Amino acid sequence: MDKLRPKQLVKNIYQELLPRLQIESVNPCDPIKVSYLPQPWRLLGRGNYAAVVYHPDSPDYVVKIYAPGRPGFEEEVEVYHRLGSHPAFSECFYAKDEFLVLKRLYGTTLYDCMHFGLLIPKQVIKDIDEALDYARSCGLHPHDVHGRNVMMYQGRGLVVDISDFLHQEACSKWNNLKKAYYWLYLPVFYPLRLRVPYFALDIVRKCYRLGTSVKTFCCQLSLRLTNIKYLNKYLKRY
Repeated sequence: MDKLRPKQLVKNIYQELLPRLQIESVNPCDPIKVSYLPQPWRLLGRGNYAAVVYHPDSPDYVVKIYAPGRPGFEEEVEVYHRLGSHPAFSECFYAKDEFLVLKRLYGTTLYDCMHFGLLIPKQVIKDIDEALDYARSCGLHPHDVHGRNVMMYQGRGLVVDISDFLHQEACSKWNNLKKAYYWLYLPVFYPLRLRVPYFALDIVRKCYRLGTSVKTFCCQLSLRLTNIKYLNKYLKRY
């Protein structure tokens, strides 16, 4: 990639984008709100903490800008530092003042593939598995890997969002998605090329989030009750 272009791009970010851009995160569980994006910048995506935009003169780079008050910038910089260069991940060229300049990954998220009825070959799942293994070998902990954070491009798998890869707590989202892929998608959706409306996908996403929250609450409650039980036994003994 042209190493001179990021310098001009960074200059445009400070002079044109940041002074006029208006973004805010109303709810950390929902995508951020972009109230105003100056021309000719284009919005590419919105996460719960940051927006991703690009300039038409530099289409192979994206700018990820964190919303005011939202954490994660320093952690994401560290993750990209550890990953270095890998074909399934993006690459960071510049990071400062709560924004990153990244290599643009082209493709369609698996979430959108389900909506458009695009066939998702097994190689995509295999590529993502291998990429996550590579991240683990770099001392990272793949976290929050779901249908909106992984993509397919020319039959190969890509990992888009790595911002939570420093979180050490267990995360089963990718494993659950793989189970759904092998148990439901391959035998039903793949041969029929079924298209799933976005509202149905959103219902599944929200139900999964709710179920995960309930499961976590029940596990924590069970652990507390167990601790209380053993504490009562200890007090009675002494």
